[in-house]
Amino acid sequence: MEKNLSWLMEKFIAHRGFFDDANPENSLGAFTRAIEHNYAIEMEVKLISDGTVVVFNDNELSRMTGQDGYLANLNTPDLPNYKLKGTEYSIPTLTEALALIDGKVPVILNIKKGAYYSGAIESKLVDILKDYKGNFAVMSLNPLTIEWFRKNAPNIARGLMSTKWTREQPERPDTALVRFVTSHNLLRKRAKPDFLAYNITQLPNQQTKKFKKIPIIGWVVNSQEQYLEKVKYVDNIIFENFQPKI
Repeated sequence: MEKNLSWLMEKFIAHRGFFDDANPENSLGAFTRAIEHNYAIEMEVKLISDGTVVVFNDNELSRMTGQDGYLANLNTPDLPNYKLKGTEYSIPTLTEALALIDGKVPVILNIKKGAYYSGAIESKLVDILKDYKGNFAVMSLNPLTIEWFRKNAPNIARGLMSTKWTREQPERPDTALVRFVTSHNLLRKRAKPDFLAYNITQLPNQQTKKFKKIPIIGWVVNSQEQYLEKVKYVDNIIFENFQPKI
């Protein structure tokens, strides 16, 4: 049965929530602010040591918390001790974030993980999301993660993120083979995504033509000028640092 993804195009998508200095990225404050402005929310999710799914982008803790160490080594009782950018907000669990959002706006969960493929966080997400009532989707740069959802949770909307890897890009895969496979979307037929999230700076791009009749989401748009330049190539955008206007 074809999924209804009309909601994916109805609201601009705030990257890591609608964050500012007082409400850091991927904080409950940033998610509250996105809801107040009626934006959909994109958030990064990862596993920590005790198997809890948390909302956080980086592997290292230093940029967001000012403390040394790695996110993966934390346990749930540790989270309140790691304040985000010196604010009152600490690293939230996904369960806390979804309880706050509570279906008020759509949510896109960007699955971030070190291992190229495992299935561990994917199965955790299925369990957490099984009773969630709002509109949501998962997405990942890892086509094998998206293939996992196709095989094990086909009812969940799934999106493949894509980019042509350059030396300057953060989180660039270590091996040339992985960079080549993902840059050219060679596993797209195995993943069969419901939508494509493509690096907005690289659009227009011949790679998007390989994906037939599915929504294209551009990431990450940083200004109204960039939005107006690129909007004709996409169905919606993931944005930060400004308020987009049609």
